[in-house]
Amino acid sequence: MTVSNGTVAGMVSRVESAAATRRALLAAAAGLLDSGGPDAVTLRAVGARAGVSRGAPYGHFPDKDSLLTTIAAEALERLADQVRAVRTDPQVSPADALHRGLAELMTIGRRQPHLYRLMFASPAGDPVAVGAASTAAERAQDEFLAIVGDLVGAQDAGRFAPLLLATAHGITDMAVNGHLSADRWHSTAEELVSTLVSLIDGRNHRG
Repeated sequence: MTVSNGTVAGMVSRVESAAATRRALLAAAAGLLDSGGPDAVTLRAVGARAGVSRGAPYGHFPDKDSLLTTIAAEALERLADQVRAVRTDPQVSPADALHRGLAELMTIGRRQPHLYRLMFASPAGDPVAVGAASTAAERAQDEFLAIVGDLVGAQDAGRFAPLLLATAHGITDMAVNGHLSADRWHSTAEELVSTLVSLIDGRNHRG
């Protein structure tokens, strides 16, 4: 069978158009999530915000849960990329790398609290979306374990990583809900993370 250049170009154009529509839908959904939380994200509202036909979102996402799960998966992938970039920077010490990795996570929590909660929620939706989110979560976890292991040793990373995450979650929650007042506690979220990492680093040197 002979395929003309025009046919190939048409196929490429359709693929590119579909990819562009998908990106527009995800961007629209992310904007709605940031401004109004998960309740604001409906396939109809996403389509309207993206400027596509009413039925277009359903061609890319079978339901709202799959769309939200895809947003979470992409956020987890970005976080994993950021943590890896910090971890593999030869100019950054292990302690500073851990501090910056935690700061990346907490920045999402404070600036995009709805997305932050979605990233740590159980994924829902169609199997493809759930699988992608699970894979992204595992990658982000592996990168975080590695960055912790660089400071405390791989054998202790599994013990310290959940402690660090739980503490970071707590600090983020306090900051988002206005309970981390500088007047009351005389400290910022960044200073608390710095103290935490310093304590672990000091323990590591004593050990």
